[in-house]
Amino acid sequence: MGRVTERRRVIRVRDGAVSTRPDTLVAEEPLEIRLNGKPLAITMRTPGDDFALAAGFLVSEGVLATAEDVQSIVYCAGAREDGSNTYNVVDVKLAPGVPVPDITLERNVYTTSSCGLCGKASLDAVRTTARFPIADTPPVRLTPELLAGLPERLRAAQQVFDRTGGLHAAALFSETGELLDVREDVGRHNAVDKLVGRALQDGRLPLARAVLLVSGRASFELAQKAVMAGIPVLAAVSAPSSLAVDLAAETGLTLVGFLRGPNMNVYAGDERIALRSGV
Repeated sequence: MGRVTERRRVIRVRDGAVSTRPDTLVAEEPLEIRLNGKPLAITMRTPGDDFALAAGFLVSEGVLATAEDVQSIVYCAGAREDGSNTYNVVDVKLAPGVPVPDITLERNVYTTSSCGLCGKASLDAVRTTARFPIADTPPVRLTPELLAGLPERLRAAQQVFDRTGGLHAAALFSETGELLDVREDVGRHNAVDKLVGRALQDGRLPLARAVLLVSGRASFELAQKAVMAGIPVLAAVSAPSSLAVDLAAETGLTLVGFLRGPNMNVYAGDERIALRSGV
């Protein structure tokens, strides 16, 4: 849609010299996700891959598991008073027979750290709604050397970041280190939803032999999204939260943090990492 970046005037100060020039900024706009015509959620995102974002969000909510669960995803016209389309509202229509969750102001959503739920309730919710138990998948075995090379490959694939410096990124890699997909967004959770939603649309869920790499920290929300998509390994270049570590331990997710060059911390699921003996 050509709305990923925008230009703004900026005054630059460099070593005391002042100049005026246009600057490229990452676009940020609200996206309202509707389910069968009813408002469900609003997220601030970088426009693009909106249908995948909505589908991935619904995977993390336990609503979708296969592409056949979706009848259609469309932009809603008439969002403005003049009836024009803002392309900021999408409606996901479920296929016949797919259960529709109770959509209320007090619905059970476990996607933000500000949801007000205790840790135990959040862990129980993910464990009971996950469609693809990670513990039941064939084991993935990764070397530290393979993991060490992934952040640089992710950074090289961040096309919009090079122009703006203001985006998070998430990537899927195979167990042999092949880059499968990469998405960028102002929200790290949106970037992951776009990855998962695209995998759903392509009929690739569960991602039972994939590695999810995120450019920032590993929050509970991101660990949840990995678990709900059946991803066995989540790696982050920054720190995990305590609840993310708890969720990883509960569900069998391998969680790696501070992945920077040859250095990393393995917080859970070390059986998938081929560490040297004596560790």
